[in-house]
Amino acid sequence: MVNNWFNIIQDNLLPPTCILCGQHGFDSQDICHACFIDLKKNLCCCSRCAKILKTTQLKPLLCGACISQTPAFDGTYAPFIYQDVLAYLVTTLKFNHQYKNARLLGYLLADYLQKTAELPEIIIPVPLHPQRFRERGFNQSIEIAKSLSRHLNIPIDTQSCIRKRNTLHQIDLPARQRQSNMKQAFKVKQPMKARHIAILDDVMTTGSTVNELAKVLKQSGVNRVDIWVCGRA
Repeated sequence: MVNNWFNIIQDNLLPPTCILCGQHGFDSQDICHACFIDLKKNLCCCSRCAKILKTTQLKPLLCGACISQTPAFDGTYAPFIYQDVLAYLVTTLKFNHQYKNARLLGYLLADYLQKTAELPEIIIPVPLHPQRFRERGFNQSIEIAKSLSRHLNIPIDTQSCIRKRNTLHQIDLPARQRQSNMKQAFKVKQPMKARHIAILDDVMTTGSTVNELAKVLKQSGVNRVDIWVCGRA
């Protein structure tokens, strides 16, 4: 009740404004209903890696890659397709330090997960190598995780896993080289007590990064690893 009154007062004094078009936001968020509708939903996708499938069937299906080689992770939750509106929100967060985008992305992902996912014990944002972190100044996955954690009341773990190799930028590599680029990139520093973990990243393209991290988490004793991303490319 107190939080509801706080939100009402805040919305009256500082009404939410759409990040994308400047119109009044809805549901106390910085996005208007029209721009929310413009977000392309990832409805027809692989039930394991959320790869976009050219089908109209909504029943669970596996893509060819997941059939031929089962990923280390158990499932992927990716509510949107990485295009247009979502691409703008992610890129301006990552390269222009638009932290308000992280709050919105965390909310949108949390709203989707509450309806679709079995929630884990902890959230692990994909770690950056220390050199990359110094260059960028922040980790966008951690910023999204902060918002997500508040909405879902799930703790964030940024200490147990590290990126031990400063890998090449995945975006600069063809798909066939991304897997080898990420090989042995991560390390689990301490025993994992949680048995169900969600790895959080902003976008999933080939899945090589999150698959490598899921692999080391499984090797450390974790039973189930889900992948949470805002969008699927």
